[in-house]
Parts: sequence; structure tokens; C-alpha cells
Amino acid sequence: MLTNQNFVKVFFLETHVERISNLQDIKKAELDRETGLFLYEDMTLGRRFEDKCAEMYYRGKMFGFVHLYNGQEAISTGVIGAMKKKHDWFCSTYRDHVHALSAGVPSFEVMSELFGKATGCSKGRGGSMHLFSREHHLLGGYAFIGEGIPVALGAAFSSKYKIPIIFVVENNKWAIGMAHDRATSNPEIWRKASAFGMHGEEVDGMDVLAVRGAAQRAIERARAGEGPTLLECLTYRYRGHSLADPDELRSEKEKEFWGKRDPIKKLAKEIIDGKFATEEELKIIEKKIDAEISESVKNAIEAPEPPSEELTKYIWAED
Repeated sequence: MLTNQNFVKVFFLETHVERISNLQDIKKAELDRETGLFLYEDMTLGRRFEDKCAEMYYRGKMFGFVHLYNGQEAISTGVIGAMKKKHDWFCSTYRDHVHALSAGVPSFEVMSELFGKATGCSKGRGGSMHLFSREHHLLGGYAFIGEGIPVALGAAFSSKYKIPIIFVVENNKWAIGMAHDRATSNPEIWRKASAFGMHGEEVDGMDVLAVRGAAQRAIERARAGEGPTLLECLTYRYRGHSLADPDELRSEKEKEFWGKRDPIKKLAKEIIDGKFATEEELKIIEKKIDAEISESVKNAIEAPEPPSEELTKYIWAED
């Protein structure tokens, strides 16, 4: 016999799964060798970077709140990878490390920022939740939920009055400790786009090709002057809300289920099955990324702290 608590866990697991199971006929992006290796490398970079952040945090080398992205890589890679780097602009949330990497911010600059160093992309002043890079058109990560939306809108409005913007909801099923399905009477966020006169689309956020395909359609619509698009990407975060979260509220059965839908392993299988690359070639990419991240950590630790005399620099406009 199920207790009320267990019943809730099983019911909401099935609800999220059912929504994804109904998306099998959605048109995906085409896969070839160049695209496959690009997507695999970008997702692997995000996963390995976040794993290293967890290691540094638990070793007492990294401080503050750190919200990791494990499990959601298909969305960052699928959306940002479909856009034009240093041309389009990106606005993130507090789970922003991998968004920055996908936008092209060097891993050393991101890692340095997490260590609070002057060589960080925000000069050591932003930390985990406030990454920024004008060079790479990253308009910032934001600690408050929804804070980046008016910033993104302003950027789009300054570009064209028709607002060429894409809103991407990374629905990882959970807030800190509240399942999304329990927090709203209508869990299908993408349907709410119609209330604002926007096009909405539901996407399997654990499938990078599905995300990329949806992003390509939304980008084409935006560039053609057909207005904004709201993409709801159904995904799952593999770690707790932050590294300070003991993650005791989610059932092991639920986490085990989503672990089997790993977006990186899924893409690797499609690449190998399609004979676009071999398993050995993918391992070479992994080793290259591991070396890059290890070097980023080493250089970040050795990098200088922001000078104390510049404490108020970048707060006010300067002539």
C-alpha cells in the first residue's frame, strides 16, 4: 500500500514522463559528423565543468551558493548552439555556468569567476550566479527568478521593435523542494504563451537534437519578424538545487529513471549508431576537455584576487 507521500512521488514522476512520451513525432535537427561532434563536445564540457565545480566546492576551495546544471546540458547546447555567437545575445539565470560555456566564454574565465578572482569574466565580483561577458554577448546570470527577463526584453526591443526574442523555460521538474506539478494548476507552461500572443512549443529537454530543432524553428521565426517564441524544455537536474541542498526530497526511483535518460549518453549512442564517429573519437574529446578543465582550475587558483582599491569599481558609470 502506498503512503500519501509515495503516491505523490509516483504520480508526478509519471506526469512528467507522459508529457515527454507524447513528443516522439516532433521534428528534430539533422545529425551529421560535424554537428554531432560539436554538440557532444559542448555538452561534455558542461558536464565535466560542473563535476569539477562540485569537487572544488566539497574540498572547500569554492565558496558561496553554487547551482549546477548536470542533466540539463541538451538545452544549453541545443538552444545556444543553434544561435550565432557574438551576434545574438543571451540572458541566463542563477544556473548559468554552462550557458556561459555554450556562449563561448572560456572555461578559465568562468572557473576564475567561481573562485572570485580578478581574471574571472565578471572580474571576480559576480561569482556563480552573476556571470557576465560583453565580449561573448552574455547579458548576465541573475540570482532572482525571472530577473533576466526584462533585461532580455530590453535587448530585443533595442534590436527591433518586433521583439526578436526566444524565451526558454528549462523545466527540470523541481524548485528547491516543490515539484512543479504541485505548484500550479496547469503544469504545461508552453501553453501559456498564447495569453501573450506568442507561439509556444513543448520540447524533450533530454534530447539535444529535439532542442536544437525547436531552437532553429524559433530562431527562424524571430529573424523573419514573426515575434517571440516560448520553448518549454522538459528536463531533469541530477544534483540538488544547489550544492548546499542535501537532496532528500526526491525519490531514488525518480532519480534512477531520469539518470537512464542522460542526454550526453543518448547523443553519443546516436553518433556511434549513425557511424558519424567512433567511441574512441568521443573518448579523445573527453580527455581533451578534462585536460582543459584541470588547467582552468590550476590557473584559477593561482590567479590574483581583485585589488582592494578597486572595491567600488564597475558599480557606477565612469567617464
